[in-house]
Amino acid sequence: MNARMMKKIVAGSLSLALVFTPLLGNACTSFMLKANDGGFVYGRTMEFGLALKSQLMVIPRNLHMLGVGVDGKPGTGLNWDAKYAVAGMNGLHLPVLLDGMNEKGLVGGLLNAPNTAQFQAVAPADSANSISSAQILTYALTSFATVEEARAGFEKIKVNRSTIPQFHNETAPVRMTLHDANGKSLVIEYIKGQLVMTDNPTTVMTNDPVFRDQLNNIGNYANLSSMERPALVINGASYGPPSSGSGLHGLPGDYESPSRFIRALFLSSSAPTNYSTTQQLNTAWHILGSFDIPPGAITLPATNAYGGGAGGVETTEWTIAGDMKNRVYYIKMFGNTNVQAFDLKKIDVNAKDIKYYEVNIPQTYIQIN
Repeated sequence: MNARMMKKIVAGSLSLALVFTPLLGNACTSFMLKANDGGFVYGRTMEFGLALKSQLMVIPRNLHMLGVGVDGKPGTGLNWDAKYAVAGMNGLHLPVLLDGMNEKGLVGGLLNAPNTAQFQAVAPADSANSISSAQILTYALTSFATVEEARAGFEKIKVNRSTIPQFHNETAPVRMTLHDANGKSLVIEYIKGQLVMTDNPTTVMTNDPVFRDQLNNIGNYANLSSMERPALVINGASYGPPSSGSGLHGLPGDYESPSRFIRALFLSSSAPTNYSTTQQLNTAWHILGSFDIPPGAITLPATNAYGGGAGGVETTEWTIAGDMKNRVYYIKMFGNTNVQAFDLKKIDVNAKDIKYYEVNIPQTYIQIN
């Protein structure tokens, strides 16, 4: 094989990778914590290999929303009016939510599932009862107050395979996690063209494989516990653990989705049950720190479109904590370790359009006097 032919093959492979690899690469982790005062706290991270340029996006009540139909055009799908006001994070300056909370405390996010997400084959004649996969969270949070309402609502609509120009003309390959102020959790996936909705007793969600496989994997770690292990005694000789933390020895620490799922499961389920909502908010930040990806820990090859086809690193672009009781949505950006807070109770619910807030601000420090 000569050098010119090899160059063509490499270039062709790169082109195919850029065409067929989805752009929406949010390799994320999410969970929910229960407080002792009736509150719940939601947490999630957003990872990506390209700058998402996310903004805080606020949708008022009664805003007319244009559903994207099978032809990829806004307005040819299921159009609806926002029943509830919502605040959350968008991506690439698009009017779609990647994460958010509504005024009733329903909260959730989109997570990448490029290996398993396949949406319904919607005929053009049925386009008006369908929305784009990128719109499913926007639709859920503007339309429903509880997980059960969302479950019933998604059984009545279709999610089509329309493509989005900003995503390299690909269908957004996502699944959705939802939690409500009553503590119910639901995972909504589209697998082999079929809607699959699964109650989520763990509250945890990451990426591929399908959610049922993530649940089935839990049994492989049944030996783990937050409780410290006693010393091992052999013929009268005692061999104690070298330090505290022996109960979770073997907890996976890498960044792959199944490992993050197990880590999030044990860290969130080990949270003290006698903490208030304020205390669980602090707990959530510490758990979320376990999933923060330092620059360089995940390095993308040049063939990976998540890095723009030019290599690069995947980082935790932003981290979210949501106080579902007091309706406060907290944001920590990659470039600023300070936490920004948005109080949903202060939304102008009668505004006439979507409002965007820039949250990617430079790092600041509190001076000690």
